[in-house]
Amino acid sequence: MPMQKFIRKIRRVSTHSYAVTLPKSLMKKFKWKERQKVVLIFGGRKHEILIKDWEPKK
Repeated sequence: MPMQKFIRKIRRVSTHSYAVTLPKSLMKKFKWKERQKVVLIFGGRKHEILIKDWEPKK
């Protein structure tokens, strides 16, 4: 599958938090729901963020 590029703005949601909206098409593709927990992985020299499903400890 080819990579898709989406341009989004960062918005302030409170004094200490910011948010980036996700397109509805991505939410459907990954079968994510509102208030679902996800993991953000960041770092490195490329300034990239990886978003993946959160899995509870067993």
